[in-house]
Amino acid sequence: MPLREEVEGAFAEQGALARAADAFRVRPGQTHMALAVADTIEQGGVLVAEAGTGVGKTFSYLVPALLSGERVLLSTATKALQDQLFGRDLPRLLEALELPLRSALLKGRASYLCVHRLEQARQDASVERGAIRTLAKIEQWAQATRTGDLAELPGLDERSPVIPLVTSTRDNCLGAQCPKFKGCHVNLARREAMAADVVVINHHLFFADLAVRESGMAELLPSVRVVVFDEAHQLNETGVQFLGLQLGTGQVLDFARDLLAAGLRLARGLADWMQLASAVERAARELRMAAGKPWQGSRLKWAGAAPEGVEAGPWLDALEAVRQAAQEAAAALDTVSEIAPDFVRLHERAVRTAERAAHFAQDCEAPSVRWLDVGTQLRLVESPLDIAETVRQRLLKTDASAEQPAGSRPRAWVFTSATLGDDSALRWFTEPCGLEDAQILRVVSPFDYAQQAAVFVPRGFPKPNEPGHPAAVARLAAHGAARLGGRTLVLTTTLRALRAIGEQMRREAEAAGMPYEVMVQGELPKRVLMERFREGGQGGRAGCVLVASASFWEGFDAPGDALQLVVIDKLPFPPPGDPLVEARARRLELQGRSGFNDYFVPEAAVALKQGAGRLIRRESDRGLLVLCDTRLLSMGYGRRLLGALPPMRRLDDPAQFEAELDALAATAGQDHA
Repeated sequence: MPLREEVEGAFAEQGALARAADAFRVRPGQTHMALAVADTIEQGGVLVAEAGTGVGKTFSYLVPALLSGERVLLSTATKALQDQLFGRDLPRLLEALELPLRSALLKGRASYLCVHRLEQARQDASVERGAIRTLAKIEQWAQATRTGDLAELPGLDERSPVIPLVTSTRDNCLGAQCPKFKGCHVNLARREAMAADVVVINHHLFFADLAVRESGMAELLPSVRVVVFDEAHQLNETGVQFLGLQLGTGQVLDFARDLLAAGLRLARGLADWMQLASAVERAARELRMAAGKPWQGSRLKWAGAAPEGVEAGPWLDALEAVRQAAQEAAAALDTVSEIAPDFVRLHERAVRTAERAAHFAQDCEAPSVRWLDVGTQLRLVESPLDIAETVRQRLLKTDASAEQPAGSRPRAWVFTSATLGDDSALRWFTEPCGLEDAQILRVVSPFDYAQQAAVFVPRGFPKPNEPGHPAAVARLAAHGAARLGGRTLVLTTTLRALRAIGEQMRREAEAAGMPYEVMVQGELPKRVLMERFREGGQGGRAGCVLVASASFWEGFDAPGDALQLVVIDKLPFPPPGDPLVEARARRLELQGRSGFNDYFVPEAAVALKQGAGRLIRRESDRGLLVLCDTRLLSMGYGRRLLGALPPMRRLDDPAQFEAELDALAATAGQDHA
């Protein structure tokens, strides 16, 4: 039976999905997307599909992919989405479709326990006392785990300082020479992936491997004909992280520590390891000092010999000291490389450090852009402006290469997300990803936004750059939360606003004796914040307020009446002083286009759609979106940004806003009655 007919049958009213799940119902948009994916798999080529919230895009690409009989690679944006896809969606569908396919989950090294480094951590006297208890839990879990995936360890904070001690990196992994290689969890996961019909990875792993081509996808990708990127809107920003060059002083200090430890443990007396390590460490610290003391968290432009505001002479001298210290370490390591595999990998790290220090002492070549991230440590970064050339030259061109057997069909590429742009051609996504020739499909959300949600832009509000703006946002959000018993998400565009709004909302809640909890991103692990927020309002408890930024603008799902009010502090334009942002806008200007209209506005539109998308997650949800930025009303681009939002009802005055709060408060708890 042709794949298209099989897919139509699976999504029919009496099809396999309906028989397997009571809650399944036919959604024309979902079926339409599934058939488009099926056609792409059959014919080969590239499909870019924007599927609005509620379409059910996961089943739209999984069903045709699984029914095709092809080997499939699925890439998601985060490890959490990987776990959901592998642990929930895939098993349900394989059972419903009665397919005996083998699936595998593959993450990067940092997700898996390294048994060799765990043994080293046990013997490390410098491990802080507070970390010893966590280390003991990991040791106990290590005896029973089959996969070694640290996500399976209950209660392990993803921010724990113990994790780097018990996981490997590309720099310190010993590979096949490791004494624990036979039982290595990373290699076990890779072997399972090579034997599986469906492999679930994430974008970070895909591009990290593409950048170095050392293992994993380098072997897996040529044997896979169908590749699906879900949450594809993150693809470009993820890709540029791995396709450039980086050198961090923290990375250099780690090398110095590992150099000393291995030298004294395995080759004491064969070189002056103390002096070599001290020289590397001193060079890293001098490089940090050469940058001066700009505001931590700043990103310095770097167009000439040194970053902006950094004196060129001392900076170049410090880079040369790093190069020379690493080169001397490499020479010493070369003399003992046959003693232990540790020295082979350390030698590679020394050579790489020396090469990168030398590279960053030279001028940056166009079209790349270079900058310096300043924190407790430094991070020197050189990055391409986008992934377009890489996608065209290293991915899509493989369809015409000798990699494919004669007579085989071209590879099928599917890129999908709920938000990929604000125009019919989805240029925001396709241009930086090199996919201008792709087939474009836009499937609108099945939700009745006009009935389910409203949007309010308060007039007379302080301007976003005025000092009183965060306080006004906090007062408005606190008022709404008091009326709704919590159930409020406040999304901020900066960490400074996050702290200011969070602190004031706490003060106001305490002063008014409100029963709801005000949570602020960063105070607890993200997973804990999300779970606690979703539980709010259940079982007669008060709802929660969450003030968040960055990663909570997307990937945060709180269906039902746990969330009824989303407040966004200001329009999420890219930071204009960011070197990468400036370089992208400048490139458009050189092409005769508008950097503002063709870059800043589309970026803000996509981010705004992502943030607004937190509000309505299913057909029964009701909610209110408040945008505290009067530029939506006063500037010409405001109409374009409002038009990018789902078609919610517009509230024009405070009385309508209050009436909407009353209506939401009256319905709170009905989903759980």
